Formats: sequence, structure tokens, C-alpha cells
Amino acid sequence: MSSSPIASGPWARRQSRRVLISYGAREIAVGGGAPVMVQSMTNTDTADAIGTAIQIKDLARAGSEVVRLTVNTPEAAAAVPAIREQLDRMGVDVPLVGDFHYNGHTLLTEYPECAKALSKYRINPGNVGKGAKRDTQFAQMIEVACKYDKPVRIGVNWGSLDQALLARIMDENAGRAEPWPAQAVMYEALVTSAIENAQRAEELGLAGDKIILSCKVSGVQDLIAVYRELARRCDYPLHLGLTEAGMGSKGIVASTAALSVLLQEGIGDTIRISLTPEPGGDRTREVVVGQEILQTMGLRKFTPMVIACPGCGRTTSTVFQDLADKIQTYLRDQMPVWKGKYPGVESMNVAVMGCIVNGPGESKHANIGISLPGTGESPAAPVFIDGEKRMTLRGERIAEEFQSVVLEYVQTRYGQADQKGQA
Repeated sequence: MSSSPIASGPWARRQSRRVLISYGAREIAVGGGAPVMVQSMTNTDTADAIGTAIQIKDLARAGSEVVRLTVNTPEAAAAVPAIREQLDRMGVDVPLVGDFHYNGHTLLTEYPECAKALSKYRINPGNVGKGAKRDTQFAQMIEVACKYDKPVRIGVNWGSLDQALLARIMDENAGRAEPWPAQAVMYEALVTSAIENAQRAEELGLAGDKIILSCKVSGVQDLIAVYRELARRCDYPLHLGLTEAGMGSKGIVASTAALSVLLQEGIGDTIRISLTPEPGGDRTREVVVGQEILQTMGLRKFTPMVIACPGCGRTTSTVFQDLADKIQTYLRDQMPVWKGKYPGVESMNVAVMGCIVNGPGESKHANIGISLPGTGESPAAPVFIDGEKRMTLRGERIAEEFQSVVLEYVQTRYGQADQKGQA
């Protein structure tokens, strides 16, 4: 039997080029060993500059490091500079990505202020034109990117794959002694489209360190297979995400299943969780899910994590459930302020446990933990700080008192780190 320790943690990151996305003084690195970035996309009418700016502000506050918006009409293109100005007035410096389909060549050339206000362009090579127009219109978009020194994501999607390229791959397959199955042909078409269009962009003058690739599909196993092959055949940074993850738990589970496998293998430099919002649902949910995937995998830290037990027959009271929800919401709501004021707070763990079985032990492992009384237990809630029991809370205001304990801990521990950094 081997005497070596058990391996833990993710595999080494895939080596890729580094692309910089910037706006003003803010600069975000993608690839080249940089942290995996979380991004999202608006679902407002981009022509509504105020409504779109408000949603972008909410997405950025939730933690989206870049935000993509649809640019599909002259009205939308004309609104982009106004959106950027409104965000600047609100103090929101998140970079904006323009999503172009069909008429992007026209909008980028006829609305130069839009082209300049965006920090990155997303081009779908399957939707840039057909026949002889395709190469010309693709070239026009790349020329604008070169002119304004903007990075480009070449985003292939199996729902809008270049049909001419697909026909070519199918013809090549028909000539094989042992033709591939249809699924493998589709995979090859996706990967080939991404790489060939990236190479074409470089031939047109776009630097290789200005290109990000994606090959989005809807199936978990399809996504894993396509990205493994794409990662093997190129060194461009890769954007991950199911193109239509779905709604609610289905979308969250599918995205987590697919992205976790690839991220564990070191594949992926940016992610988006494309959740279908439930009626009246919050668009920022997809940002939170993306962050939680990365944080639970140990790849990044965004906000203090709350550990809570699932409950059982010992915990017929819902007190611990309510407290866990309140504390998690409180911590996330504070992070826009805390991340600048209390460096390192995002690594804090808080345990909210429901009974004596695992409560004290889990609480001791966390930075701060509380073990609430289960059914039949003494109505007392011991609180542990850095592994030691410090107090016991009782009465009707346990939630409020524990929140105060958490705040005092943050101020004391991470405030000292902030003061040392200023010294």
C-alpha cells in the first residue's frame, strides 16, 4: 500500500493564453492561470437604458465580474453609451460585453460610440452571414475589434452552427472507411468552427491574446466531451456554460454537474450559469450559483459560507433553518461593503447546526458556530468561536444576538487585517 498522502484539491489548471478585459482602471485577466471568472447576462430590452443599467448594477453587486447585454437593433446600439454613462454615475465599473448576431457588422460600424463603450464583443460565427457575405461580415466585426483594441469571444452554439461548415464535416465523415456516429460529427463541427474562426480572426489582425472561445451545448455529457477536445486542440481561454441550463433545480444541477467535471480537470477560465428565471425570479440567482460552484470546489472565495445540517427527527423546530437562512442572506448582503473593508472575510465559515449530534463538533471546525437545541434538548445554544466555546445564548432573540456575534467577529478579526494593510 502506498505511503503517500491522499491527494486533494483540483487538478492543475490548463495552460492558456491570458486575455485582459478592461474598463477604466479596472482590468480583469482571463486565462493564463488567472482565477476563473463569473459572468452573467441581462434580460432587459437594451434600448431601455435606465432599466438595463439598473439590472447590470444588481448583477455586478451580486458578483458578476463582467455583464453581457444583447445588441440587436439600432436602438440597442444607440443605448449602449447611455448605459455606460449611467453605470459610471452609479459608480459601477463592471465591463460590458456586447452580444452580436446577424447584424453585428452593421451595428459595430454604424455606431462607433457603442463599439467603444463595450469592453468585449461576443460573435457567434454561425450567425454572421451566409455564403459570400459570411467572410466579409465576420471580417468587418474583427476589424472593429482591432481598431478599438477589444477582445472577442468567438462563441459557437450547437443551436446555430454554421451549416456550411457542418456540411463540410459531414462530407469528410462520409469519406471515412469507418464513418463516425452523428454525435461525434456534431462535436467535431463545434470544435472546428471555434478553432478555425479564431485562426481566421488572427489572420485578419486580431492578436491571439484577444480571443476567448466557447462551444455551448445543452447536454451535460455533450458539454464535457466537446470542451475536453477543444482544450486539447487549442490554448485560447475557454468560457464554460450550458447554453440552456433550464429552470430552478434542474438548471442548477445540470450546470453544476457539467462545469464541476471540467473545472476539476483544469478546463475553463470563465463561467456563466444560464438559468431560466422563474416568474418574478431574481436574475442575480445565476451569479450566486456560479460563485457557489467555484467556492464549494475550493477554486475561489466570494462570501462567507454557512454550514447547516439538513434536519431530522431530532430537529422538529425550524429555528435553526430560519437562522441559517437569515445568516446566509445577511453575509451575502454585507459583502459589497465587507470585501473592501475587511479583507479575507470571504474565507470565513459559519456553522448553524440543529442539535447536539454534530452541532458542537461542526461548530468547532467553523470560525463561528452555533448549536441550536434539538427536540427535547435543553433550550440553550452554545456558541463556538475559533474552536472554543465562548458563550451560550438563550431566549427569543438568539438570531439577533448571534448576528451581532458574527459582526463583532468580522470587525475584530478582519478589521485588524485591514488596519495592518493600511499601516
